Amino acid sequence: MPGLLKLKSLERKIKTGEIDTVIAAMPDMQGRLVGKRLTGRHFLNEAAKAGLRACAYLLTVDLEMEPVPGYGLASWDSGYQDFKLLPDMDTLRLLPWLPRTALVLCDVTDEEGRPVEEAPRNILKRQLKRARDHGFTVKTASELEFYLFKETFESARRKNYHDLEASSAYIEDYHILQTSRDEPLIRQIRNAMEGAGIPVESSKGEWGLGQQEINLSYADALEMADRHVIYKNGVKEIAAQNNLAVTFMAKYSGRQAGSSCHLHSSLWDRTGRQSRFWNPRSPRGMSDVFRHYLAGQLSLAAEFSYFFAPTVNSYKRYQSGSFAPTRIAWGHDNRTCGLRVVGNGRSLRVENRLPGADANPYLAFAATIAMGLAGIERKMTLPPESRGNAYASGKLPRVPGTLEEAARGLEKSRAAREAFGEKVVRHYLHAARTELAAHDKAVTCWELDRYFERI
Repeated sequence: MPGLLKLKSLERKIKTGEIDTVIAAMPDMQGRLVGKRLTGRHFLNEAAKAGLRACAYLLTVDLEMEPVPGYGLASWDSGYQDFKLLPDMDTLRLLPWLPRTALVLCDVTDEEGRPVEEAPRNILKRQLKRARDHGFTVKTASELEFYLFKETFESARRKNYHDLEASSAYIEDYHILQTSRDEPLIRQIRNAMEGAGIPVESSKGEWGLGQQEINLSYADALEMADRHVIYKNGVKEIAAQNNLAVTFMAKYSGRQAGSSCHLHSSLWDRTGRQSRFWNPRSPRGMSDVFRHYLAGQLSLAAEFSYFFAPTVNSYKRYQSGSFAPTRIAWGHDNRTCGLRVVGNGRSLRVENRLPGADANPYLAFAATIAMGLAGIERKMTLPPESRGNAYASGKLPRVPGTLEEAARGLEKSRAAREAFGEKVVRHYLHAARTELAAHDKAVTCWELDRYFERI
């Protein structure tokens, strides 16, 4: 792919001055990129070989970067020690939207070189190893939606994120006219991603005022998660350079559609060439592996839902008739179901419609794999397909309605502990409860509007 770099070519570009900065970054618990900017010379001489250090609090802070007590990984009691960031040279690439800059993603280890279990990239790698032990290669794709505004991030903050001017005045789903008006930015994003080794399939307007969707080509799961976080960070940076603002909130407005991260997944053989989901001799081509995998998704979706919907805001997206699911059900090409079966032949796959655009892809992919492998290992039976309007069914199990409900499901989940380990489950339960506690202390605009005068 254009944009991807080998260490030798990076060395040449640094010597000629084509690159002078290397960003070494890791994904944090929220799926954000955190790390350091290094001079090209220092990266080649030191960090490329020995890695670099960062404070372990990066996996124990909230969205405001406040150190949160109660984590086992790092705390004031541990002195907030360092951990190591080891560059994964397979992720080395140019960032066309930042002058003379390259990026490399890093894995997180302790001082002895042992993987830090709580790090999102390590959580996904562990599930991929489990899949390989079963003889599978996992391929995924994430369809991210976001809102575009005729604001800067600074002007949006000054307005307290109220009364923002969307890039369009009407719903632009599939519209060419309105998306032509948005095209100066969206075209920049598409081309910049291609230049960074992140292949793009298409872009389109979505079902909201100013809502956009840019679809990335599917890939092996780790590569796809890496592309996802670089893309998401890049969209914000490119928007800011154009004096525009975007949001990937799951539900930025009660009056507008939510923003999803439709998660497509499929299992292939060890070579990655032969689909293990497709069997032309089975009904509708669904192999036994596929049926068990899908059954695992259905059976465990509620228990793993925190990894698809990690914030209080995430659960406001689940509204009937909104194209976001409210029922844990499956159906062929049925957008009212939480799990939609699409494609045929080699393209047969599951589209998980539970994740919002705020999901951390490493955690969402890891949860998807863990649920599917549990279904395969236990040979779970696939229940009947849901036909018609799943929103209207009173018999189908509901998607968890709040972060508190999701946290309770994770706390009780034996499957999550078997897949991720006690340390990881405890770590992310604490993150969920920290977010809930922050929300419970807040006085919202809704409360002021409702109660200030009339109570």
